[in-house]
Amino acid sequence: MPVYIALLRAVNVGGTGKLPMAELRAMCEALGFAHVRTYIASGNVMFESGLAEAAVKKKLEQRLEAYARKPIGAVVRSVSELAAVLRANPFPDAAPDRTVAIFLDAPPPVDALEQVSGQKAEEIALGVREIYVHYKDGIGQSRLRIAAAKAGTARNMNTVAKLLEMAQA
Repeated sequence: MPVYIALLRAVNVGGTGKLPMAELRAMCEALGFAHVRTYIASGNVMFESGLAEAAVKKKLEQRLEAYARKPIGAVVRSVSELAAVLRANPFPDAAPDRTVAIFLDAPPPVDALEQVSGQKAEEIALGVREIYVHYKDGIGQSRLRIAAAKAGTARNMNTVAKLLEMAQA
């Protein structure tokens, strides 16, 4: 059965968007997903399912909306897609905790880089269904706004590598 990695949007450790990972695991198991595992309390879950990616996404988002009483987006990737994201990182020599992949459901628009504001020292590159950003001065100092990233969810390269490692185990 294929292994999928789902990255939830707007899930936090506390406050707005709080979703305990034990509850996320239980939701996924109730949906019939197998070998469910989570990684850190920020909405990273992996599991096996015989369903296609689109069906996995739809079922998961419907269940999350029923739980939260508001839409919670999920971006779903296969193990091979996640490995490709890590390999395609255009900033391989940059600090992995300062480099993110913003995961999208569809390819970024060709004019995505033209719609950026607040850019200073950040480097940006487009991927297949990702936007890569290297925050040279740190993400906390950045005022970068990427319109095409609004519907996405970001993970730093350390997290991407750990999720891949876990999914391949």
